[in-house]
Amino acid sequence: MGVAVQEMQQDDAANPAMLWVQDGRQLWLRPEGPRSASCTSCHGDVTSLRGVAARYPAWDEPLRRPVDLATRINLCRERHQGALPWPAEHQDLLALEALVGLQSRGLPITPPADERLQPFQRRGAALFQQRIGQLDLSCATCHDQLAGGKLAGAPITQGQATGYPIYRLEWQAPGSLARRIRNCMTGVRAEPLAAGSVEMVELELHLAARAMGMAVETPAVRP
Repeated sequence: MGVAVQEMQQDDAANPAMLWVQDGRQLWLRPEGPRSASCTSCHGDVTSLRGVAARYPAWDEPLRRPVDLATRINLCRERHQGALPWPAEHQDLLALEALVGLQSRGLPITPPADERLQPFQRRGAALFQQRIGQLDLSCATCHDQLAGGKLAGAPITQGQATGYPIYRLEWQAPGSLARRIRNCMTGVRAEPLAAGSVEMVELELHLAARAMGMAVETPAVRP
């Protein structure tokens, strides 16, 4: 990431993702569903969620599996507001996720020490190493073995998932970690995982473990 992009990310007045954060603040206060409940009805001020995004994905007891933050937001809509869930990459979902993520900015990524997550995280680690698609590449091929090099003239990063949802200049829009992973899978000509699927969350769990201790950057800016 170049200096200009870093400066854009660090300046809230220049970071385009902050527009979605502002939308998220309005959504936080807005009553939704037949119960006319807002996020603030349960959580109070959004600052009460400081540290929450740094711990996701996390276990959901009713589903008996881990969920990512976007799924948690949708579960809150269904369970506590009686509202319909937003589809993946919905602008309102990204806005609330960015707002909640912002509350943890600067805190270390701290995956839960929850034994129930371990088999899911192990499967995510295996997915990271698994070669897929017509190009027969794995996540590890690029982001471990070739990190620091270039692909089609673009730098290959370590693929640390520290700032999602991000504003990606190539997209001219914000997007989730699931969107970025799906883009990579399409790039190697593989069938992409569905956003929110068990396999996607398993991979996200591994990425969280891989980034443990790194600072949350949400909402980050990327080229």
